[in-house]
Amino acid sequence: MADEPKKRKRRGTGTGAPEGSGSPEQAAGGDNKPRRDREPRQRDRDEDKEELDERVVDIKRVAKVIKGGRRFAFRTVVVVGDNKGRIGIGIGKSRAVPDSIRKGSEVARRQMVKVSLSGTTIPHPVVAEYGGARVLLRPASPGTGVVAGGGVRAVLEAVGVRDVLSKSQGSNNVLNVTMATLAALGQLRTPQEMAGIRGKEVADLLPFWERSRKSG
Repeated sequence: MADEPKKRKRRGTGTGAPEGSGSPEQAAGGDNKPRRDREPRQRDRDEDKEELDERVVDIKRVAKVIKGGRRFAFRTVVVVGDNKGRIGIGIGKSRAVPDSIRKGSEVARRQMVKVSLSGTTIPHPVVAEYGGARVLLRPASPGTGVVAGGGVRAVLEAVGVRDVLSKSQGSNNVLNVTMATLAALGQLRTPQEMAGIRGKEVADLLPFWERSRKSG
């Protein structure tokens, strides 16, 4: 008696999902919206990133001693601000420069802080130190510009200061100078806060060009 021929299994072209269950993305719990409706979200996130002022102030090659010798990498200092009073500084390390910049930018964005400004300048003089670097900032009248250089200028311009006088003393290490500038900005207080601390009227603490403008 001859063996009966074996029945071949029919190969389907479907996805294995039951009828009426929708697309594979819906069955897997994905976003039900078409791709064209999801793309604007990514564009919105990219636009938010472009609104921030990002500056690379220092790239340095560093080495780490390990068992097999020395491992080289790059350390990058990145300043990120919104030009409206928010500023952050991040340090990124990686064996590739682009990766170190990206890491520094991510850290700076997470650590952004709000500082008190007075128009295009700062409310009052401040002095701060960090790691041997000492930075002095003084208010300046409109049109003066940012009298600073290096890391000090990058931080001041990124935060939104357009008129200021500065002086850097001690260590000229870019990281120390940049962090000292951030520490100085952190000491700034509004005229109302300074008036309460010093027990004076707000008008007495305004810069001379502001007082002359109001009296005129």
